[in-house]
Amino acid sequence: MHMTTSHLRGDIETGAGRPWQPADFAALPAAEYAAVRKRWAWFQDQKIGVLLHWGLYSTAGIVESWQLSDADGWARRPHAWRPNMTQLKHDYWHLAERFAPPAAAPQTWAPLLRQAGSRYAILTTKHHDGYTLYPTAASSFHAPTDLFGAFTAAMRAAGITPGAYYSKADWHHPDYWRPDGQPKRRSADYDPASDPVRWQRYVAFVRDQLKEITTRYGPLGMLWLDAGWVGDAREPLGFDQLMPTIQEKQPHMLIVDRTMGTRWEEYVTPERQIPALADRPALPWESGIPLADNWGYVPHDRYKDFSLLLRSILQVVTLGGNIVLGVGPKADGTLPAPAQRRLRQLGGWLAVNGAGIYGTRPLPPAVIQAAARQHLAITQDDTAYYLFCLRRTPPRQLDLAALHLPTTVGTVTRLGSTAPPLRTANQRLFLPGTLRQARYPGLRLTKIERS
Repeated sequence: MHMTTSHLRGDIETGAGRPWQPADFAALPAAEYAAVRKRWAWFQDQKIGVLLHWGLYSTAGIVESWQLSDADGWARRPHAWRPNMTQLKHDYWHLAERFAPPAAAPQTWAPLLRQAGSRYAILTTKHHDGYTLYPTAASSFHAPTDLFGAFTAAMRAAGITPGAYYSKADWHHPDYWRPDGQPKRRSADYDPASDPVRWQRYVAFVRDQLKEITTRYGPLGMLWLDAGWVGDAREPLGFDQLMPTIQEKQPHMLIVDRTMGTRWEEYVTPERQIPALADRPALPWESGIPLADNWGYVPHDRYKDFSLLLRSILQVVTLGGNIVLGVGPKADGTLPAPAQRRLRQLGGWLAVNGAGIYGTRPLPPAVIQAAARQHLAITQDDTAYYLFCLRRTPPRQLDLAALHLPTTVGTVTRLGSTAPPLRTANQRLFLPGTLRQARYPGLRLTKIERS
């Protein structure tokens, strides 16, 4: 897999064992499988999403809530938020007294996310620290206003499908981590098999919160479940019993129990990675790429160059995946200026070239490889192929014959332009000089079925 960052973080989870494959889903009862395929088709049309990490850690300006885990020392490098873990945890929990962003904040995000071309947006209802952005009845550790409710309403009003991130871990819950001052790992601080009563209390807590999220806020696009160490054989959550009841209430919602490789991982989520052509997941997939180094807000974070982000999007879509871009709002609910700039740049590019992104599907591997040899990204829909020139300076002509396209090509036009069709002769496509002034310009090649 191609890495989009120069270093691996300790929070990147990978699946263990053999994940479910399309054939496993095909063996489900016919009606259930048909519903899954309908959800897949919708998801694969969307292409561009945003994942917003917002919580107490936004006030601290640190790597989400990871510094709370004693064993996750990577999160406290190069500088810990506090000089020792006792003070760090004490001060972190008390951030709840200061975190009070305006409930209207998501309304300010919605127009920008819409203009940026995001078709779905996922918000952290709860990270590993256990602090929820909605008034859960299962705990008193939550935001003073219903931020998730404001988010879902604002996204729908903007034509964006809302989704819910939920961490299955809860480091604030006494049935997951005892508040005993002892060092903790990210997992439960006891063996659930040794204290099943305590563990079942925790399971009931998780189930109650998931039911709240999926019944209070209208239709959701996806339930994006994090903390892949929870729900395995050591920390079972009984999802085979819970999830069918949730899907009865949310029949169009994808359940993404990420990295678990079970029936309830309806699409897969390579984090900070773009799969190699030969290693693409068999299931629908989504590459998670934060705009900066971190998912949440960190002052003076390093943001990726827009050209790198755009190339990543073109790589992912060429391979048939979606991309979800990580954005970290500040504690006051405003989006950092560098994030806003990149989102506006993306929106400007998609306004011209989006026809070659949304609703497209990948071509056969041989065609993708042939396009790459000419420094091209390529997608298709039912009516056309779409080419994107990846060179800084596009060539004067392209060899269409060398692409080995499945159908004959008719007229070729530039995306977002009303100019006459481009000139072709002897399977050569001649590119105008004006194309060289654009960043990764897109072309539409009309399909003509072979007789």
